[in-house]
Amino acid sequence: MTTHGDSADDGKRHGDQRSGLRETERPNVCLVVLDTARAVDVDAETMPTLSDIGGEGTRFERAYSTAPWTVPSHASLFTGTYTSEHGTHGGHQVLDDGLRTLPEAFADAGYETVGVSNNTWITEEFGFDRGFDELRRGWQFHQSDTDMGAVVRGECLSEKVTAARERLFSGNPLVNLANVVYSEFVQPAGDDGAARSIDWIDSWLRRRSTDDPFFCFCNIIEPHVVYDPPRSNAEAFLPPDVSHEAARDIRQDPRAFDCEDYRLDDGDFAALRGLYRGSLAYADAQLSRLRASLEAAGEWENTILVICGDHGEHVGEHDFFGHQYNLYDTLLHVPLVINGGPFANGETRTDFVQLLDLPETLLDATGVSDSRLRAQGAGRSLHPGADEPQREAVFAEYVAPQPSIERLEARFGAVPDRVRAFDRRLRAIRTAEYKYVEGSDGFRRLHHLPTDPGERVDVADRRPSVVADLSGRLDERLPGFDRPVRTDAVEMSDGTKRRLADLGYR
Repeated sequence: MTTHGDSADDGKRHGDQRSGLRETERPNVCLVVLDTARAVDVDAETMPTLSDIGGEGTRFERAYSTAPWTVPSHASLFTGTYTSEHGTHGGHQVLDDGLRTLPEAFADAGYETVGVSNNTWITEEFGFDRGFDELRRGWQFHQSDTDMGAVVRGECLSEKVTAARERLFSGNPLVNLANVVYSEFVQPAGDDGAARSIDWIDSWLRRRSTDDPFFCFCNIIEPHVVYDPPRSNAEAFLPPDVSHEAARDIRQDPRAFDCEDYRLDDGDFAALRGLYRGSLAYADAQLSRLRASLEAAGEWENTILVICGDHGEHVGEHDFFGHQYNLYDTLLHVPLVINGGPFANGETRTDFVQLLDLPETLLDATGVSDSRLRAQGAGRSLHPGADEPQREAVFAEYVAPQPSIERLEARFGAVPDRVRAFDRRLRAIRTAEYKYVEGSDGFRRLHHLPTDPGERVDVADRRPSVVADLSGRLDERLPGFDRPVRTDAVEMSDGTKRRLADLGYR
């Protein structure tokens, strides 16, 4: 059990005036992050359950992440702050323990707080366990500090045997063996922890013996590389001339693609997009199971359910694969649905919102009043009764490349000039009409979105007054590039390094 920090929670004693809730009526919160889900591919075809939940609740069609990858995006989601404020990025991957987090606020308000993470970044190793009574590793059958993933990922018997010999007796050998057996022989095909996570949540809901409300977090990683959905989910989305086996045989190594270690053509990317959409469909099936579990436990009607992507993905767009090095909408525009309580209104909202708005929103929706979390955040409440002006723009940052150029050089030797240019900081502003991105190396791009929604035509030189205005608005909202950032990267365990490598972070 982790510490919850100092409480500033008047909501323990009375409900929030905006929500009108009394303590005995406080709803549960279930926050589900669809890791690497981009808005453009989340629709009624790929995710019918999510579409239904959104139809009953509130859909946010213009929701944006503050960053294009997991660590800074989750840090913003948990703290309500921008990347340059929370300081969690490629050069410093640990969440600052001086910041108040959403789980801490709910824990100190008397909520039971549990989480299941299937992304190695979102664990206690990187500071994301604060406030949770329990934060589980979804990819493990039994919870253990020894990650046996290297055994499972071995490409031949000798590699598996070597990895098992090196790690089996680190910690509890029986637990380590059980984790290997589960991953090798029991885990459902195409699943990377989602089914096991929903199983655990279902069991936890059934065995709860307290009337306290709960805060439940779940990261579902199946849309992330490597895309490997079950055949039943994939075939509907693959090109007609591409089999499931052929699509799965396409190499999926984003950093190697960036560094021109291998090539992918349009046909390859079409097949990969089919697998990606199939992965979303598989994740949607797990959302259906989650809803059924909440209903069976009698908690559905009293739960605020939030489902969002933490960032998007390039699957060939702009000649990129993965989610690093830039701030295109492909990486920032994410799905967001909220259902339950004041959001069970069947509304579709088209105003600009950001993931860092969720802490303020959930405090309002539950009647929890945590002044410290509210004071540190840059969010605006999305509660229907919130008396706040709508956003005219959204902002994003890319503070440090992940992996670093030095790590790419260590792996590939010569790194193409195109990739070397990514060793810079970026910040972006998006309005209804324009998207402007500028870099610490003098890079700048301006896109007129009504005529260029794909962000392909740079019009910065033709519209200097627009550039000046948007650059000034960036200065007002985010710190300049002359402000130093922390670069003391955390020392990771070998197991964490191996699992992150498997997810393309190497």
